[in-house]
Amino acid sequence: MTASRVLSSLGDIPASAWDALHDGRNPFVSHAFLAGLETHGCLRERWGWTPHHLTLWDGDALVAAAPGYLKTNSHGEFVFDHAWARAYAHYGQDYYPKWLCAVPYSPVTGPRLLARDDTARTALVRAIPDLVRAAGCSSAHVNFLEAGGADAIDAGEGWLARVDVQYHWHNEAGWGDFDAYLSAMNHKHRKNIRQERAKVARAGVTFRVLHGDEADDADLAAMYGFYLQTFAEYGNSPALTLDFLRHLARHMPRQLVLILADHAGETIAGALCLRGGDTLHGRYWGATRTLPGLHFETCYYQGIDYCLREGLTRFEPGAQGEHKVARGFLPVETRSRHWVADPGFAEALSRWCEEEATSVRAYARQIAAHSPYRDMQEPGA
Repeated sequence: MTASRVLSSLGDIPASAWDALHDGRNPFVSHAFLAGLETHGCLRERWGWTPHHLTLWDGDALVAAAPGYLKTNSHGEFVFDHAWARAYAHYGQDYYPKWLCAVPYSPVTGPRLLARDDTARTALVRAIPDLVRAAGCSSAHVNFLEAGGADAIDAGEGWLARVDVQYHWHNEAGWGDFDAYLSAMNHKHRKNIRQERAKVARAGVTFRVLHGDEADDADLAAMYGFYLQTFAEYGNSPALTLDFLRHLARHMPRQLVLILADHAGETIAGALCLRGGDTLHGRYWGATRTLPGLHFETCYYQGIDYCLREGLTRFEPGAQGEHKVARGFLPVETRSRHWVADPGFAEALSRWCEEEATSVRAYARQIAAHSPYRDMQEPGA
C-alpha cells in the first residue's frame, strides 16, 4: 500500500531518490534542474509559482512523483488556458488556484509522471484528483507530456486531451555533416541557408560552443545578459537568475551548452541550450548587435552543427515560430492533459478540446506541406 505526500520543496527529497524514477535522458526533470529553480530564486509566489510536488511512498521508499505547482495565474506555462479562466470568472467561479504538473518556463516534452513501474504510475494518476480537491483547486494540468505519460493518464477517467504544435529538427536520414543535411533540401532552401551563413561569416563573427564545465563566469554572465536583454525587448519579466545558470554549470556541466558569438573581440550574442540523451533543447537567446543572419546562425545552424558532430538525432529549439520550417524544423504534435473538478465545465471543455485538436492538426498538415526537404514536397512543388 502506497501513501501520498505533498512536498513544498524538492530539497525534502534526496536527489538520488528522485532521479531513480526517470532514465536521465531528459535534463529538465532532473533533481538538479528543478531544485535549482527553487533554491536560486526562479520560482516566486508573487509570480504565481508555489511548489506543491505530489509523491507516493512505499514505507520510506519513494516510488512515484510528479513535479507540481500551485498556480495563481497561467504565466510561464506555454499551454494557454486564459479562455478557460475567463469562462470560470464569467460564471462567478474561481479558476485559480489550479495545480500544474510541468517544468516551469520550459515548453519541452518529457516525463512528468515519474515512477519506478507502471503500477506506481497508475497510482500517481489516481492521486491527482484527490490532491486537487484537498488543495481547493479548480483543476489539474499536466503539460508537455511524452506519449507514454499521456497514455497512462488517458487510461484514467475524466481527463481532457489537448494538442499543440512545435517545430523540431530530426536526423532521420542519418546525415553525417551539415552539407549532407543541406543536400536533402530543395535548391531554393539550400541556397537561402548558405547565403544566411555566408553573411555571418563575412561579417567576421566566430562561434564558441561550450559545455558548462568549459564556460567561465564571464561566459555565463554574458549569456545571462543576453537573456535579460531579450526579455526586456519583449516587455517580459525574466524569471531565471545568474545564480541558476551557475548552478547548471556546476551541477549539470555536460548538459548545459552555450553557443556564443564573438565579433571584434567582444561576445555579441548567445544561445543557451540543454543536452538530453539524444536531443538538444534550445531555450534562450539574445544579442547586443543586429547583424544579418546572426539570429538564425546562433539559434539554429550552430545547434544543428552541434547535433551532427555529437551524434544527437533531434533538436528542439523552443515553442512557436513558423520561420523554422524553412530551416528544416518540421511540425511535431505536443500533448497536455487536464482534469477539471466541476463536471459541467469539464463537459463543455471536452467539446472545446476536440474542436481545438481538429484545428491544430489541420494546421500542422498545412505547414508540413511546405517542407524544405525534397522527398517531402507536395507533387509539383
